[in-house]
Amino acid sequence: MEERRAEPHDGNTDGVSRRDFLRTIGVGTLEAAVLSAAPLPSEGAPAHTGDLVPLVLTVNGRRNALEVEPRWTLLYVLREKLGLTGAKPGCERGECGACTVLIDGKPRYSCLTLALEADGHEITTVEGLMQGEKLGQVQEAFVQEDAFQCGFCTPGQVISAEGLLRKTPHPGVAEIRHGMSGNLCRCGAYDHIVKAVQHASEIRK
Repeated sequence: MEERRAEPHDGNTDGVSRRDFLRTIGVGTLEAAVLSAAPLPSEGAPAHTGDLVPLVLTVNGRRNALEVEPRWTLLYVLREKLGLTGAKPGCERGECGACTVLIDGKPRYSCLTLALEADGHEITTVEGLMQGEKLGQVQEAFVQEDAFQCGFCTPGQVISAEGLLRKTPHPGVAEIRHGMSGNLCRCGAYDHIVKAVQHASEIRK
């Protein structure tokens, strides 16, 4: 009489064989591979709903007729629709200041500002501070005082300095530190940034 061998179960008492276990693992691995291969939405790009509304933005003295979704940020529209990439997407939650622009001469985080909110207002980006191909006064002061390292935060720093000097042409050190406090520099170039603002103030005299 032929003897039959029992399937090894490695001490398993719940009725699941090794073969069943391996088959389950294989299916799970396949599902994970399929999901990981699926295309992901572009980083930083909001999903489109298709509901567009007309908008006219005045940026650096130029009027731009656009169609935008009501939930698009000013930062997104400036970079992706107008090609003005000076304002940077950093934290995108109003903490780092890399996206700072001037709205009616006052610094404002463009990542927290809807494009529609800027309708009827004058927007100035770091590109708008240049005089043709020549750097503006604040930009030149940042270069001369070596007020940057990696440079990612620099456009926002320059714009905030410009806004501060428009409001207070000759600020003291305490006023500069307070006026620039909304802009973070992870390289730690703060002393040079303060000197750059002082230098720009002297240039404007």
